[in-house]
Amino acid sequence: MKEWIWGRNPVYEALRAERRQFYELRIAKGSQKEGRLADILHLAKNLSIPISQVPRESLASLGGNHQGTALQADVYPYVDLHQILKNAKESGDPLLVLLLDTLKDPQNLGTLIRTAEAIGVHGIVLPYRRTATVTPAVVSASSGASEHMLITQANLAQSLTQLKEGGAWVVGLEEGEGSQTPDQVDLTGPLAVVVGSEAEGMRHLVRSSCDFLLALPMRGKIDSLNAAVAGSVALYLIWQARDFQGLRS
Repeated sequence: MKEWIWGRNPVYEALRAERRQFYELRIAKGSQKEGRLADILHLAKNLSIPISQVPRESLASLGGNHQGTALQADVYPYVDLHQILKNAKESGDPLLVLLLDTLKDPQNLGTLIRTAEAIGVHGIVLPYRRTATVTPAVVSASSGASEHMLITQANLAQSLTQLKEGGAWVVGLEEGEGSQTPDQVDLTGPLAVVVGSEAEGMRHLVRSSCDFLLALPMRGKIDSLNAAVAGSVALYLIWQARDFQGLRS
């Protein structure tokens, strides 16, 4: 199956990652071939991808904010959990895997993928059903970070068991009785972090698999954060606890 990726950053990152098969690049007529678009054209020529210039309005049917650029490619290449674990081992860093329990909003998924890629999460696990998946809209929401992130679809409970057997502690992001704040737990070791759905949080079986629950301290008048925001904050707190390992110089 094929799909269209749109937007300059998503297209650029897809080409840079080279994890998909590419078929055609369409550029809006009259586009200035400079900046990011020049980078895209350079990569496309190196990969021998056919390039066509089309009326700008014809790109509107291919996706949202196309910015005059669209790339036809194979669908997103999911991996299996073994590849994620191999990636962690090769990195030399403590394992850090993000599991998303039936997150449904593509924007939230894209945001979390982007944060996860930025701080060096080794991989993301999505359930098989009742979840947003890596569609072109999610690629766009992640600004192309999805193209560099290893993502699998699997049974979450079984994945958590496998991660535990590999030495990971499972931390569920949830407010409530029994939850601990970041200063009360050790976030430096191998971790599997679970973020629940926007409305319902974690399912019972997934929650019962957690070794501990993590709550983000708050002082304002609202009593909760958006799932993507909360997950992103938690991931940065974990990276901070690890002294920002791998920080770019």
